Amino acid sequence: MMKKTFILSLAFVSVFGLLSCGGNKGEEEAAQEEPKNAVDALQQFADNAKEMGDKKTVDPIDFRELKALLPETTAGLKRTEATGEKTGAMGFTVSMAKGSFGNDAGGSIRIEIVDTGGIAGMATMAMAAWSMADIDKETSTGYEKTTKIEGYKAFEKYDNEGKNGEINVLVADRFVVNVHGDNVSVDQMKESIKDIDLGKLADLK
Repeated sequence: MMKKTFILSLAFVSVFGLLSCGGNKGEEEAAQEEPKNAVDALQQFADNAKEMGDKKTVDPIDFRELKALLPETTAGLKRTEATGEKTGAMGFTVSMAKGSFGNDAGGSIRIEIVDTGGIAGMATMAMAAWSMADIDKETSTGYEKTTKIEGYKAFEKYDNEGKNGEINVLVADRFVVNVHGDNVSVDQMKESIKDIDLGKLADLK
């Protein structure tokens, strides 16, 4: 019960952290709308949390199967490292594969593929809290938004000035794919997502 409460708390913090900024609206207007947004987010979180919390835990798959999904090259960048591991602590177990990619111009992309099967829906609420809410935010240099990629829930964040960002995709309410980019375009990051067979990932058991 303590584990479940801890993960729920992490998810609440993540959701409201993402919603803490009011986009490109005036401060007064944002302040007036914030309570409504928070209430809506809480209700949406509660509805999704119940559904995810009911999911059964399963043994996470061998990290080598996740590692096999990492491309050799992506978005014009060559893979420089590929690692995988299965880790557990306090009764939680996850499998993860990581790939690092780079080019001579200083561009870099990191891909992470995580199987949360060992802690099922509760872990997903902590690792992909953005999937519980609708986010659409713009700043003077970039944006954050929830969206869909190849039919899967996703979160997109990019800073045009710094040329860095991330894309996160939730697959089959169990696998989380994270793409982090530095000195690359958002289109390159999206290309990296396409270089991963999400359909094959969803079918892994």
